[in-house]
Amino acid sequence: MQSWFAEHPIVAYIVIFILLTYVYNRVFRVNQKLPIGKEIVLYIMMAAGSGMLLIFQHDKLPIIQCLLVAVGLMLLVRVRYLVEARQKRKASAAAKRN
Repeated sequence: MQSWFAEHPIVAYIVIFILLTYVYNRVFRVNQKLPIGKEIVLYIMMAAGSGMLLIFQHDKLPIIQCLLVAVGLMLLVRVRYLVEARQKRKASAAAKRN
């Protein structure tokens, strides 16, 4: 996989940018919206950071794989929260019946 991304740097850049954007939006974004100018500056900075990460990826560091692990762990935590919420609803419904 590492060599394929080395042969296709544009695809690697797009994948890094998408994963980086997802991680930012799920972990670091505050609940309130930023003004449009700050949003634009933020995404330009993330695009520049993705370029730096692409250089590291090209130098044989597993940047894309690490971002995929981070996204996978975030999805795992989200599933865990959904299961816990379902268990709490079932427990409260059972308590109301008794």
